[in-house]
Order: sequence, then structure tokens, then C-alpha cells
Amino acid sequence: MSYDIDLVNPVTRQVLVCREKHNAVGGTYVVGGTAECSLNVTYNYAEHYYRVFGEKGIRTIYGMTGKESSVLLIKAINELTSGASETYWEPTEGNARWALIDLLGFALEFPHGVWEGD
Repeated sequence: MSYDIDLVNPVTRQVLVCREKHNAVGGTYVVGGTAECSLNVTYNYAEHYYRVFGEKGIRTIYGMTGKESSVLLIKAINELTSGASETYWEPTEGNARWALIDLLGFALEFPHGVWEGD
């Protein structure tokens, strides 16, 4: 089980495309990178997201703009320890933090985009 999180154009609802390819890696990813502001995040990290975001967990950002979510993402990133595991699926704080850093990158590039997910 996982979250499919996209940053979309608020009018067209199309997934936004970054200026350059990125290598954000989630539960699924595009070999060689992609430019789409889309990330699949394992549900294994949920316990950390509920702790740092509250009762909705990562879904707290759904419906927010990139700009609105940036403050929450930065706060959550700062509350989680670094040190990601080499195994993506391991439910470590570092792995959960890394996914938020990727989402923050999208939010900063597209402050008017809106988060959709699941």
C-alpha cells in the first residue's frame, strides 16, 4: 500500500512538469528519472507522518498549494532524523524524511501547484 502524491496545475489538474528531470525514488519510479511532480511513497512511513503532521498524516498537504505546504514540509523534515536506510521500504525516519525533501523540491518549484493524492 502506498500514497501516490502529485503536484498538479490548479486549473487543468494535470501533473506539473519540472524544468529538469529529477531522480526522486519512491515505491515506483521511472528509471533514468522523470520531470513529473509525482511521487509514490510507501505507507511504511505512515507512523512518522502521523507523528509530524497530525491526524491526517501526509494527507494534510492534499488540497494545499506548494507554497502553503512548504512551511509544513520544512517543519516535518526538521522533526525527522536523517540517515536514510539503503532499503527504501524500511520504515525509518530518515527514509520518511527523504520523501518529504523530494516533495518540498516540487513545492518550491511550483508554489501555485496543488497537491492531490492517494
